[in-house]
Amino acid sequence: MIGQQIINGVTLGSVYAMVAVALTLSIGVLNFLNFSIPGLFMIGGMALWALLDAGIPWPLAVVGALVIAVAASLMVERFTWRWLRGAPHFVPLVSSMAFLLLFEHIAIAYWGSDMRVVPEAFSGGDWRIAGLVIGIPQLMGLLCSIALVAGLSWLLASTRTGRALRTIAEDPDTALLLGVDINRVVSVVFIVAGLFTALAGILFAINYRQVHPFMGEAVGLKGISAMIIGGMGNIWGSIVGGLIIGTTEVFAISYFGADFVDLAVFGLLLAILILRPTGLFRGMQPVRFGI
Repeated sequence: MIGQQIINGVTLGSVYAMVAVALTLSIGVLNFLNFSIPGLFMIGGMALWALLDAGIPWPLAVVGALVIAVAASLMVERFTWRWLRGAPHFVPLVSSMAFLLLFEHIAIAYWGSDMRVVPEAFSGGDWRIAGLVIGIPQLMGLLCSIALVAGLSWLLASTRTGRALRTIAEDPDTALLLGVDINRVVSVVFIVAGLFTALAGILFAINYRQVHPFMGEAVGLKGISAMIIGGMGNIWGSIVGGLIIGTTEVFAISYFGADFVDLAVFGLLLAILILRPTGLFRGMQPVRFGI
């Protein structure tokens, strides 16, 4: 049924959208493509499983997974951006990629490379409306995506921290002359990116109930694709791009099989790049970040 496939696509797309927002925030403020983000996604999902496996209740396990992922994100900030800020642009990028490999192999060392099954969060929690099945985790994932992006847009547009972030995005030297504490503000970027990415990993684990050390790699590629489709630097565009990628993937599996997923997704990305190189929404917003 087409309606059910759309629901499944939106659910998956909301995960991609949150990863895309984290990437958009990093590249929009710092001009830095943070390759550790797929590792933070994996940390969110696997830390949730590990805490649940240790007998921690669900609410505390979710909070604990978020805290672990944010701590990992701040470690990336300390040893990629802050420590290597004066180095050529490719050096922090390569360093962040090294953190991705580090996170994955730490997970393998502790938990092995096998697929792990996450316990069911909501037993009997599906809603049936007009023949469509809507799971509570699915609805929760979509609402979390929208609420967090709305909150981020408000933060960027209406707060002192948001103004500092936009100033750094436009000209870091000017921000420094204006008295902006760049280290503190950049830490906010990594905290927010870590929260978005880890929550995406947690929602993925709750919805699909499977985690493993390499779960972030494919999602990271889809998140980058969503960011490009929506328009580099446009937060709401990243949401739209994520939903488009997720829906395309689900329909490709439904009609052509799993072997055609990457062909459909990356073919769509290539087509959009040819027809509109700036993405769907980049040229339509006069203000940076699309707010």
